[in-house]
Amino acid sequence: MHIIHIASELAPIAKVGGLGDVIYSLSKQLQRQGETVEILLPKYDCIDYSLLKNLKPLMKDLWSYDGPDRYNNTIWSASVDGLKVLLVEPHHPAYFFARGNIYNYDDDVDRFIYFSRTCMEYIYKSGKSPDIVHVHDWTTALCPVLYKEMYMPLGLRLGGIALTLHNLEYQGKCLPQNVSRSGLKGNELLAPDKMQDPLDPRLLNILKGGINYSDTIAVVSPTYKKEIQTIEGAHGLHQTIMSNQKKIHGILNGIDLDYWNPQTDSYLAQNYSQCDYNQGKALNKKALRKKLGLQESSGPLVCCISRLVPQKDPALIKRSIEKTLEKGGQFVLLGSTSIPEIEALFLSLKKELAPNKNAIIHLEYDEKLSHLLYAAADMIVIPSIFEPCGLTQMIGFRYGTVPIVHATGGLADTVFDGKNGFTFQHSTKEDLDGALEKAFSCFTKAPDKWTLLILNGLQANYGWDKSAKDYLNIYKALLKK
Repeated sequence: MHIIHIASELAPIAKVGGLGDVIYSLSKQLQRQGETVEILLPKYDCIDYSLLKNLKPLMKDLWSYDGPDRYNNTIWSASVDGLKVLLVEPHHPAYFFARGNIYNYDDDVDRFIYFSRTCMEYIYKSGKSPDIVHVHDWTTALCPVLYKEMYMPLGLRLGGIALTLHNLEYQGKCLPQNVSRSGLKGNELLAPDKMQDPLDPRLLNILKGGINYSDTIAVVSPTYKKEIQTIEGAHGLHQTIMSNQKKIHGILNGIDLDYWNPQTDSYLAQNYSQCDYNQGKALNKKALRKKLGLQESSGPLVCCISRLVPQKDPALIKRSIEKTLEKGGQFVLLGSTSIPEIEALFLSLKKELAPNKNAIIHLEYDEKLSHLLYAAADMIVIPSIFEPCGLTQMIGFRYGTVPIVHATGGLADTVFDGKNGFTFQHSTKEDLDGALEKAFSCFTKAPDKWTLLILNGLQANYGWDKSAKDYLNIYKALLKK
């Protein structure tokens, strides 16, 4: 089977959150199972080019459109850890993907509309006929619309087009004329059964278009699949979800067990296995304390590794730091944000805690530090208001770190109170405090139970074997149709 992923992120070369990890890990697993996989990605200037092998131009004269104007694009071929990656470089005066970052520009909608059109143009012009084109979230959700409205009439035939919903909060709302720049007729798509935004009927909603026009939809955990079928969880798309529910499947994400492996992880001060995790954690904790300037302590080391956005509940992250310090523990926050108010909140807290040798706030993404932190920490706090799947709790299990989570989405599917972690039911200070109290009590007063929690996590398998087979099953169902 020939599968082409079209995505805005790919770990480890262009990653902001879990989306990049999922594209990488799912593609690797599909390839291991004998499938042919290619990934179409923007050629960002901020890609880690040191991780690319055999980078070379594949197609130099691919013309695409932005409104009435026609622009040339170069498609580059490369490999990332054995995966074939195709990088789209627009020769466009707006320098869509040469700005230093992946997201957070005023014209993000126009950037990814152009990318989607160019990807579909590449598939059409290259003569490829993949079995499956698989798109992800709003940034590439226009591809199913382009396929059905533009490229099928031109003669392009795919086995099917799949969409994975990683996070329904981000939807790509825009004016009809924005979508018209792709060559589609934006005003004709301004209809309830097509792309009209349900909350503002003047706007088009790119994610809604992807949901309506795709042939099959995956949601990144079974519980999140249920949550998006509620008015609260659908972020305005409740009717669209309900009218498409027969083609929606809940498939739990996994993690790459080779990349996240404490036995071989090159970023650790000391590698360790399930048999000697106690010693491994102790040595990594010592190295982390030395690296960050934390003092020696007998209390638990708690961490939070997260994008700092409203979804992740910054107020409860802040509270978890305060509560940990009150209880005699240590806390390391590794987070990043582009939101000024949230950045100001944590910069202020960082300044306040500067003299405290039991707390570190690191407000910049650091892949190496994240690995060492997973290996060193005793607990990881994930208080997200909603969490479609979440990968940090799975990585925590892999490294013997006990998760403390809000029981929502994929967190509720993977963390079970008192068995492999601690959960709380409501996004309140009181519920979070209660979960931290239980965790601290278990750590200090019930070492045998604490050991069992860790072993239950270490022995769980949250790799991609089963989930990749689930994706293959929905692909095969499309091909049968």
